Amino acid sequence: MAAPVPSSRKSRFYTTAVLLIVFAIDLNTFLCSAADTDKEKEIAFQAILQRMEQKVLALRDEFERVYQFRCDTNTLDQCGRNNYNDCYSSYPDAECAAGDEYFEIKCENGETCPASWDIKRTKVTIPDSLALGPDGNPTDPEIIESVCYTRLSDPFLLDNYEDDENFWSQYGLPASWTYFGAHNGMFRMLPASREECYGYDPRRRPWFVAASSGPKDLVLVLDTSGSMNDYGRLDLLKEAAITVIETLSVADKVAIVTFSTDASVLNGQNMLIRATKENKDKLIDTVNQINANGSTNFHAAFTETFSLLDLTFQNESTTGCNVAVLFMTDGKITTGPGHEEVIELVNTKVKEYKTDYDRTMTVFSFSLGRDADEIVSKSIACSTNGIWIPVEESKAYGNDITTAMASYYKLYALGLGDSANEDFVAWVQPYEFYSRKRMGTTVSAPVYDRSVTPHLLLGVVGTDAYMDAFAEIIGEDASSSDMLQRFINLSTARCPKIELTECELDALRFLGSGERATCGVCNKTGYPGIVPQKCAFQSDWPNQLWANTDMKGKSYAEKACCEAGFKDPPDVCTPSTNAVGVKSASKSKSPNVVAIVGGAVAAAFLLACVLSPI
Repeated sequence: MAAPVPSSRKSRFYTTAVLLIVFAIDLNTFLCSAADTDKEKEIAFQAILQRMEQKVLALRDEFERVYQFRCDTNTLDQCGRNNYNDCYSSYPDAECAAGDEYFEIKCENGETCPASWDIKRTKVTIPDSLALGPDGNPTDPEIIESVCYTRLSDPFLLDNYEDDENFWSQYGLPASWTYFGAHNGMFRMLPASREECYGYDPRRRPWFVAASSGPKDLVLVLDTSGSMNDYGRLDLLKEAAITVIETLSVADKVAIVTFSTDASVLNGQNMLIRATKENKDKLIDTVNQINANGSTNFHAAFTETFSLLDLTFQNESTTGCNVAVLFMTDGKITTGPGHEEVIELVNTKVKEYKTDYDRTMTVFSFSLGRDADEIVSKSIACSTNGIWIPVEESKAYGNDITTAMASYYKLYALGLGDSANEDFVAWVQPYEFYSRKRMGTTVSAPVYDRSVTPHLLLGVVGTDAYMDAFAEIIGEDASSSDMLQRFINLSTARCPKIELTECELDALRFLGSGERATCGVCNKTGYPGIVPQKCAFQSDWPNQLWANTDMKGKSYAEKACCEAGFKDPPDVCTPSTNAVGVKSASKSKSPNVVAIVGGAVAAAFLLACVLSPI
């Protein structure tokens, strides 16, 4: 018979049991509370995302609305001397940004100063290569037209900014920029801030290309044979490749194949990689180190490309969306199988990827430089439902290389405008804003002329937001891998369906490079509906668009440096005493959820330690 348990031990046992039950209940309550908190944080996070997407779609609607008035006489009459250029014009209501709005620039003496801006005006930027008229005015009628009709959106942008000020103030943050980048390179933004006079081109930015093409798998196939050393073609090749790489977003996957006598994948990749900033920077560094030598073997180039894609598909390491192969060369095949075998290889893989993986692959073929062979490159594009683009050295640098490389996303943009892709938006990887040196992100949406079929891309609208609010709500650092993954998931949420007829595809070839680039599949002249119709009074567009040229000849520091509390730039740059106004989540007005949860966890562990000796 077992000895009886002393009453004191029974008492301690029951006391311990009760305490353990209470602890279990408290722990369960804590875990449930933490789960509820996580759920609430996620709901708040999603609410901000949804608001931003609704905002950018409203911006899209506004720019599509004002485009309908592009040929009205009032649009023309009110446009001349009624816009503000970020390089030449003074701003009527300029003020010195301060506090949470604070951003810094480097003045001539090397000191860091606050900069002026105008929250009541939009500014217009034109790429340098297009600002060919006096005082940086454009001479291309289409760009002048874009400046004039987009001016009609100013009242909407101002109301939108005031609404954003009210919303973001609850997080202790200022409103950020909203803008429109036209397909021809014109850029309009509110507020009107100062930038270096380098002719910002929106078409070279990830937010623009992401919204006009959607997620994609992209392979650059670069000719590095010996003939690329002639006429500066190798430099042209590098510039073209870097231009494309810079435009990719975190929604995309990318690889680079170089070829001459043989072919290989840059950086030793065997599959496509995510186009993060870090990966893009590595690819750009490698492209800059490319040398040219050897023969020209097209078959080896495409064989290596398809081996890369095969392995990527088999390992399900793709975006799951459209596949673009950008093939860049200057000459004829000098070794390996001929062009007929190359075309057969490409056509076989195009059909295979569609049948086996339901993936649409398009080959964009670029002939680089004068005297470059056009026959083989064009026949490859025409035989595979692709697009051929000639790029000449004399016209290639600056804007024209951007225009030439834009052909690949313009194809996808045509498809994005249909009903199957309604309300498409794109997010980009969080990045450091140039003017404010703090982390932010952009959501963007394509803008179309919907009066024609297929809808014609006019440009892209975008709106920025600081990452401070997201970091505060979620409790994750803005630059963390977890935060990056969130935006990757946002960016790859939808795969646009691209379905164009042969005539629409030939029209796009005509739009990009004229009659010589078409494949002769249609008998249409001018391709009405896909090529923009000109306004009747085009010759009457104003030749002076800027309200003033008060800043002409002044340095960036003279135009932008200011002193807090004053409107006009000071005679001497006053050094900044602020850091950059970057507000960490731990110093915000809202409760720090992470600290509260951390304290609760510590208390639970303390209770467990107290109970353990009993």
